[in-house]
Amino acid sequence: MTYPTGPYLAAAPDDGYALEPEPQHGRAMAEAIPTWRPRDLTDVLDGTYRAPEPTIGRRDDGVGLFYPGRVHSVIGESEGGKTWFALLAVCSELAAGHAVVFIDFEDDAPGVVGRLLALGADRTAIRERFAYIRPEEPLGANFNRNEIATALHDLRPTFVPIDGVTEGMALHGMELKDNTDVAKFGRMLLRPIADMGAAVTTLDHVTKDREGRGRYAIGGVHKLNGLNGAQYVLENRTPFGVGVTGKSTVRIAKDRPGQLRKHALSHSSGLHWFADFTLRSHDQTFTEGSLYPPIEQQGPFRPTSLMRKVSDAITGAPAPLSVRGVQDRVTGNKDAVRQALARLVDEGFVSVEAGPRGAQLHKLAKPFTEGASNDD
Repeated sequence: MTYPTGPYLAAAPDDGYALEPEPQHGRAMAEAIPTWRPRDLTDVLDGTYRAPEPTIGRRDDGVGLFYPGRVHSVIGESEGGKTWFALLAVCSELAAGHAVVFIDFEDDAPGVVGRLLALGADRTAIRERFAYIRPEEPLGANFNRNEIATALHDLRPTFVPIDGVTEGMALHGMELKDNTDVAKFGRMLLRPIADMGAAVTTLDHVTKDREGRGRYAIGGVHKLNGLNGAQYVLENRTPFGVGVTGKSTVRIAKDRPGQLRKHALSHSSGLHWFADFTLRSHDQTFTEGSLYPPIEQQGPFRPTSLMRKVSDAITGAPAPLSVRGVQDRVTGNKDAVRQALARLVDEGFVSVEAGPRGAQLHKLAKPFTEGASNDD
C-alpha cells in the first residue's frame, strides 16, 4: 500500500508531537490549541456529556474492549497470547467496516497477516483497510513522521495496536526503566494517534517475578500511570501453539473511564476477571479465537492458581513430597497450600503413598491444567 504526500507529525516544544497539515508555499504551521486555556465545561454542567464507552473490539457477548481516542495496554508473559488478543480485535474492526493500522517493533508482515488470515479476516478488507508498519529507524529520521501521519490521515483507523514497546523505546534511544523516557515515548507516538480518535493499544511484557509483578509491565511504572484507557493482564493457563488449544485469563488492571469493570467479576488479586481467552489452533491456516465472558463460580471454590503451583512443586521434586515438603516449596498461606494439595488429591491429579514413620508422600498421577477435572 502506498500513500500520497499529506499531513505529518510535527515536533512540539515539549518533545511531544502533533498532527499538523504539511506546510504549503512557506506558510507557517497552524498554531496549536493552547492546552493551558480553561476548558469549556458546558456539556458537563448541562448534562449532555456522555462518558466514554468501550466500542473497539468485542468479547463474545458483544461487550467492547477498548475506548476510542484513548491509550491502552495489554501485558503478559512471552507467548501468552498478547498479539493474538489484539488481532481478534483487529478482525472485529475489519469485519465492522473499519480500518486498522498495526505498528510492529517485533514481528514481520507475513507473521501478522498470516495470523489474521488464520483467524478468518477477509483478504479484501486487509488489502484496503489494514496498514502494517514495521519501523526500523526512529520516527524523526527521514520522512517517517510524514509517512505514518499520511497513513493515519488516509485510513482514519479506529484501532492502532503497537507491538513491542520495549523494542520501540530502544530504537529511539530511550531507557525502559526511566519514567521520563516512558512519558516521552507516549507523547511522541501514542497520544498523537489517540488524539485522532483511534484506540491505541500497546502490547508489552510483564516482569519475570510472578509473585511481585502485580499490575505492572516491565520497565517504568509510568507505563501504567500514563494510560487513560484500560490495561489488561493476560495470565496464561495453557500454552498457545500450532495444533493445540491455548487459554489465558484476561484481567482488568486499570480502567480509567470505569465502564469495563461492570462487565467483569471481582477477584482476590484486585484485578477483575474480564474474560477467558481461548485460541484453538487446527493448523497453520485455521485458528478459532474466543473471548468468553466470566462465569460465577458454581460449587466449592477451586484454587486453580495455587493448585498449579503445588502441582509444579511436586513435578519438580526429586522424590515424592510430604505435606510439609509441599508447603516448604510453595509460597503462600500454609493452610491454603494444604487445601490446594487436598483438592489435587480429591480430583485424582496427585496420588498418596505411605512413607517412613507414617508420613504421607505425594506424587503426580497426571498433569494438571486449570480446565481439567477428575472426569477427564
